[in-house]
Amino acid sequence: MSGSFYTSGRHHPRFQSNARETELPQTAAPGTDFPPRVLTVAGSDSGGGAGIQADLKTCQELGVFGMSAITAVTAQNSLGVQSIYPIPPEVVEAQIDSVLGDIGAHAVKTGMLLAPDIVELVARAIRRYGIGHVVIDPVLHAKDGSALLRREALTALKTMLIPLAEVLTPNVPEACELLDVPLTDIVTVDDMVAAARKLLELGPRNVLLKGGHLPYDDGKGVSGEEAIDVFVEQAGSSNEPLLLRARRLPTRHTHGTGCTTASALAAFLAHGSPPHEAALRAKQFVTAAISSSLPLGCGTGSLWHAAYRDTH
Repeated sequence: MSGSFYTSGRHHPRFQSNARETELPQTAAPGTDFPPRVLTVAGSDSGGGAGIQADLKTCQELGVFGMSAITAVTAQNSLGVQSIYPIPPEVVEAQIDSVLGDIGAHAVKTGMLLAPDIVELVARAIRRYGIGHVVIDPVLHAKDGSALLRREALTALKTMLIPLAEVLTPNVPEACELLDVPLTDIVTVDDMVAAARKLLELGPRNVLLKGGHLPYDDGKGVSGEEAIDVFVEQAGSSNEPLLLRARRLPTRHTHGTGCTTASALAAFLAHGSPPHEAALRAKQFVTAAISSSLPLGCGTGSLWHAAYRDTH
């Protein structure tokens, strides 16, 4: 992994300052600033590679105390999702209230929400508890194509939850679905930049559009050897976007990359990093995890979340 990660924004003036200290959310109890705390609201992955399990592993690796509100229990493995068992909305809400009403959280990350009533109650809780650092991973489908957000919940996600996001973290297929455009609309890095700026119109303060799904070769020096993510922000959306570049790693064992990226981003925000810096560090974390991914099972294996500690 040494030397495989780089970013065109690394020498941007904003990357020269140290991470800023941020005010604790209202839910962080007085005198309990350490360790930073992240609540993940997502589904459980019995195979351990994605969902709640990936989020908590990531938090632990990054020195953050991870907590969870489980929205659904899945039976899944490297071959895909075999079954989904939704958790009743009142149980999801009780988990969130239990955690935020007592322990508090410096950041909240959402993943698989499944149903519109879950989306709505999560949005209400974020507003009620005054959470400032919110990372929304719009988990729409599993790698095998299984729907992880019902179609009728998409409108609630776009109108109620995404506007509360400090960072929205879609991949390219998710961006296309959120924007209601075909996959053929995002095939180059320029397309990604335009789509990320369009996603800002949904209300998030920042967008990290992940490009791992694209076979890059756009005739502008971007080769198939690179995996590029695009970061844009509301305040600077007319400025040059930040391109986060990494060497594309030759492995199919990438289960959990989206969950891991979003939870790493939430962890760095909880530590006090500004969003653009948190995105950069999350990219480093997930790249290391992919580089040491595990060929578990007969299908798509999972990331190794402990890899980052060996490179940093």
